[in-house]
Amino acid sequence: MSGTSRLGLAPLSPTVARPTTRAWSGLGICLAVCGCLGAGERPPSLEEVSETSDEAISVDWCAALPRAAYADLVRVPVESDWFEVWEAGEGVLAIYEPKQWQEVISYLVLGTERALLFDTGMGIAAISDVVDQLTELPVIVLNSHTHLDHIGGNAEFSTIFGMDTDFTRARAEGLANAQVRQELEPAALCGPLPAGVSQDSYRTRPWTISEVGRDGHRVDLGGRTVEVLHIPGHTPDAIALLDTDAGYLWTGDSFYEGPIWLFAPETDLERYEQSVRRLADLVPRLTRVFPAHNTPVVDPSRLVELREAVTALREGRLTGQVDGEIERYDLGSFSLLLSARR
Repeated sequence: MSGTSRLGLAPLSPTVARPTTRAWSGLGICLAVCGCLGAGERPPSLEEVSETSDEAISVDWCAALPRAAYADLVRVPVESDWFEVWEAGEGVLAIYEPKQWQEVISYLVLGTERALLFDTGMGIAAISDVVDQLTELPVIVLNSHTHLDHIGGNAEFSTIFGMDTDFTRARAEGLANAQVRQELEPAALCGPLPAGVSQDSYRTRPWTISEVGRDGHRVDLGGRTVEVLHIPGHTPDAIALLDTDAGYLWTGDSFYEGPIWLFAPETDLERYEQSVRRLADLVPRLTRVFPAHNTPVVDPSRLVELREAVTALREGRLTGQVDGEIERYDLGSFSLLLSARR
């Protein structure tokens, strides 16, 4: 561990790790290795892959852990056999799920009067048990978007801000075991499941939207105000969260270092490009960016790289590699995964 700040926060390393997991190893290769299909079974459609993701697991993802970037952060001790907690910024705690291949990161943002939980993870273990160890403040839940790996623990909380979209309202109804069970395939896990959890019992419980969030919505946490930025594209309800005073930006799945999924039926590439431009315009004001997968802290300049890549893609200046129904564009620290049939 390196030197720490008032909250034990290590300074941001100038060199951020280049993760490859939440990786795409190719439908054919991964299905063969992971044993996802039995004899005579068909490959998954794009719609199925967007919801149940075992088909996209990199064969060696578990062996790549721990990620080098975590050596520059300070770990916060909690009683949990599933979650790890890391100090990511002043009053910002990254709640990480390293034992499941998506490596989801939720964030607890602390004010003096309230705390905001940005995403609630997979719902494999109770994230509320960890949050209760970290703060006694009342907690507001806000989701970066409502894909299954970000809303799994929503039902554990009573105050949830939801965006005013049909997509959000549909996701609040929950997801049945058949829609999510592949997230708990043996190949998707790095170690045992928590006690009492099984692949057959896993589902996303319904949850209730207590307040509607919109673009520009400001949440006063006491001594800290964060602003909701509606950045549709990855999903219709995708948002970023901005702390202007600290220069902090939470990006959800609109950016992380790794393969960025842009092939789901609900993805709108034109709106995604507009949203990426909005995020990149913030870079001169930012000190840290907090993504929702793999590593909790990345340099804001990555957003400029993303803008340039998306522009080059639209203008036909990028060459991708087609693997089945997916076309992948590698950009170094991240890649873009699109539908090959778009």
